[in-house]
Amino acid sequence: INAEYMGSSTFYFSSGSTDQMAKKIFGMGNPLLDISVEFSDDSILKKYELQPASAILAEEKHIPLYKELSERPDVQYIPGGATLNSIRVAKWMLQEPDTCSFVGCIGEDKFGEIMKQKSEEGGLFVPFMQTKDSPTGTCAVVVSGKDRSLVANLAAANCFKVEHLENPNVKGAIHAASIYYISGFFLTVSVPSILHVASHAAETNKIFCMNLSAPFIIQFFGEQLHSALGYVDILFSNDDEAKEYAKVNNLGTDNLGEIASKLASAPKVNDKRKRIVVFTQGSKSTVVATTEGVKEYPVPAVPAEKIVDTNGAGDAFVGGFLSQLALERDIEACVNAGHYAAGVIIQHSGCTYPEKPSFS
Repeated sequence: INAEYMGSSTFYFSSGSTDQMAKKIFGMGNPLLDISVEFSDDSILKKYELQPASAILAEEKHIPLYKELSERPDVQYIPGGATLNSIRVAKWMLQEPDTCSFVGCIGEDKFGEIMKQKSEEGGLFVPFMQTKDSPTGTCAVVVSGKDRSLVANLAAANCFKVEHLENPNVKGAIHAASIYYISGFFLTVSVPSILHVASHAAETNKIFCMNLSAPFIIQFFGEQLHSALGYVDILFSNDDEAKEYAKVNNLGTDNLGEIASKLASAPKVNDKRKRIVVFTQGSKSTVVATTEGVKEYPVPAVPAEKIVDTNGAGDAFVGGFLSQLALERDIEACVNAGHYAAGVIIQHSGCTYPEKPSFS
């Protein structure tokens, strides 16, 4: 796509809805409460047999870690999970009340109450499904120096059911929104829920966005992924996930521009919108493709000494992008906002940010 097309102020994403910003962005995914503590040594790592700078799913031996961290006086609770991170960042970038909603499943427990409280304090509308059958999903975050060891326990997040989408508060949020975002991780939880939201977006000519999220989604949940891809108007991915998709699906190339073009040209349910494919690759240029062509956007450099934690950079990019999409800005503004948000997040521990953004 040429610069005039990609950068034009007339290239925006019309929602076909009113100009009201109320709950314009709807997210659905796996809510995980980050329980974060900084340690001056590696004693906690040794105790629970953790590696520095690692990310794992919890085993039985790790379960006491969550209680131990929560009892520390310096514990931080941060609403997390890939989709919720993106929705939180979008709300932060917009700085407007009642713009974003999120739904997922939490437990009827202390951590569930903290998740709800922290999410609402961040300005989100969160009509969570709650279950008595499983505790709230958590992610233990052990910070040692610049390294973060993550231990995730999905728990209640795995219990989401499509029936919850008929809850009046959820149904209202879905109908009020004009942009929908779901990460690929939710394909492991409730494909019917994804297809419910995706079908609504297609039928009403609203914008449905997804993320490939991780190589294992492509490798082991390919059928579920392909059931949703036809509905996707904007597809996000990083370079590793994009190349894995090309490999598994025999696209015959590992060139990111070519992969993006092939995905942009793949069949769509809603043919009123051209698909946009967005591939990030860390500090290298972001690749954007539609059926019209491909363009790359350079990423502003962040000095190495200012980088604290790169976890959550991809989630933040999506949040920044969605914030400008909600304002019907052109694609260049969306990408620039994504770069800005990711650049801020990597200068903080976890998916946290200052009170207000300086993006304009």
